[in-house]
Amino acid sequence: MPATPSAELKYWLALLRCPRIGPATFTKLLQGFSQLQHVFSSPASLLQEYGLEAASIDAIQRPDWRGVDADLEWLQQQDHHYIITLQDAEYPQLLRQSAGAPPLLFILGNPHVLHETQIAMVGSRNPTADGKRTALEFARHLSAAGLVITSGLAIGIDGICHQGALDAAGATVAVTGTGLDRIYPARNRDLAHAIIDAGAIVSEFPLGTPAKAENFPRRNRIISALSIGTLVVEAAIRSGSLITARHALEQGREVFAIPGSIHNPLARGCHHLIQQGAKLVETAEDIISELGPWQSAPEDKPQVLNNKEENDKSDDPDYATVLAEMGYAPVAVDEIVQRTGLTAEEVSSMMLILELQGNVASSPGGCYIRVK
Repeated sequence: MPATPSAELKYWLALLRCPRIGPATFTKLLQGFSQLQHVFSSPASLLQEYGLEAASIDAIQRPDWRGVDADLEWLQQQDHHYIITLQDAEYPQLLRQSAGAPPLLFILGNPHVLHETQIAMVGSRNPTADGKRTALEFARHLSAAGLVITSGLAIGIDGICHQGALDAAGATVAVTGTGLDRIYPARNRDLAHAIIDAGAIVSEFPLGTPAKAENFPRRNRIISALSIGTLVVEAAIRSGSLITARHALEQGREVFAIPGSIHNPLARGCHHLIQQGAKLVETAEDIISELGPWQSAPEDKPQVLNNKEENDKSDDPDYATVLAEMGYAPVAVDEIVQRTGLTAEEVSSMMLILELQGNVASSPGGCYIRVK
């Protein structure tokens, strides 16, 4: 837990629970009062001078102490529950420097990962098969290069990117639009637990906050602000991913987009971003070279087997033959057997190894496709 005294923290939590007090008003009150607790003993006339509306003033005069107690009880549950404030040294510096930085962050997992170099990855909730493969491969490569993958825990591209980081034994951060006493969407519960073990789940919302549509665009500004750049994998022209990209541009961050077929409606958002100046990327190396040196990946960090490593099988003669005969279209194991003269057992074993190394990916109908 950070150094903020619990006696002061409860007033931060109480003010957070007051309606119609956003980050800007919260910061104005922080600047106007030497201690936040003085806000709660101030007359309504003084609070009106800070632009507070009647509903906010009424909430300040009758704080939700029951909700605050629930927040503090949650904080004490285990050592991976954290609440940090804008004034704590543990608060992420990039986020602190952004407009509308949230006054408090609730964290499940390792708060130190928020200080590592992050790349945001976002995209459609209903991606194509190609989009899924692309997101997974980019996340694996970028994670193996030492970047923390940050996304929104949504179904589709978000969840796939988190999983790609986990596949690479890397760290990943999920920013949610609900209180951390609930996992949304519920189908990502197992993924969320894995993220807590390998990184962190973050929210600016107090416990009990349900999934509301208006919370997710707010969540997006945190995803982009924590990161040095944002990569959009697949997105429709009207997409929350484009909101994240816009926030990134406003925050002075890099924006990357992966192009797709002109016939794919989920490529139109990426094409629009490219037309607006986002950097077109085809490989993870395009992003890494554009970002330049940041901090090197720790020497003892496990690396995913999808770069040219000493145990990469793509240079083995038999494996090279299989990859060459596959081409770049989906192909069944039986067809690979016919083309190579290998046995079905040999090909199946080789496909498993090549898939683990990121050289091929499974596709519908029991087929495989070469991905690099």
